[in-house]
Amino acid sequence: MIILSILFFVTAILYSSVGFGGGSTYLAFLFIWGLPYYIFPIIALCCNIIVVSGNCFNYIKAGNLNLKLLIPYLIGSIPLAFIGGSLPIEKKIFEILLFLVLVIAGILLLFNFKSYDDKKESYRKVPIVISILIGGVLGFISGIIGIGGGIFLSPILFLIKAAKPKHIVTVASVFILINSISGIIGQLTKNVVLSEIQNYWFLLLAVLIGGQIGNFLNLKIFPARILALVTALLVLFVATRIAYKLFM
Repeated sequence: MIILSILFFVTAILYSSVGFGGGSTYLAFLFIWGLPYYIFPIIALCCNIIVVSGNCFNYIKAGNLNLKLLIPYLIGSIPLAFIGGSLPIEKKIFEILLFLVLVIAGILLLFNFKSYDDKKESYRKVPIVISILIGGVLGFISGIIGIGGGIFLSPILFLIKAAKPKHIVTVASVFILINSISGIIGQLTKNVVLSEIQNYWFLLLAVLIGGQIGNFLNLKIFPARILALVTALLVLFVATRIAYKLFM
């Protein structure tokens, strides 16, 4: 489990550096390591919460929170993240959904990584109904799989040029945090107990340390677009590993 802890640590560094929690990649590593799939979402969501809590604190402290942008997405996502988390899902379907989530997320990040350093001043106002709909879809997917959804929301917001990069990254972090909490509550309605987490405390510790380092790298050292590119490549790499295990 030492190697798995190191992988979680590195993942937390990369994802937190661009405002994400890393849930999708934690799930992929848990799958590759052959752990019981029914505990995947609980572990991934708890890791999400640990990592993005630091992100949220730093971004909000810096004055980057745009509530007007965030709230419509949360209105749609919170109830559906809970519903998605409460739904039972077969192992094979879960594995295929995880693969698809990683591929789509990786491609979205890869095509939008340059936007993290975008200096444009003109942005589009997204209709509230559309924002709620997008939030609902992402919340539902997040709840089922065990991710926060920010890895989808952030590229979408960049694609439609909804706000400044610093506002989008902050919105994605808060979106992940709140959806992860809602998703965990939904997951706990199934035959999964939170006590399972105590057996994997070392993974939680790894992402706690990694998340703080990643946040420092984002704020102080590397350009966000470089970190986003590396994260996209990591997502696509683990997606290929899952594809190999599923279809080969």
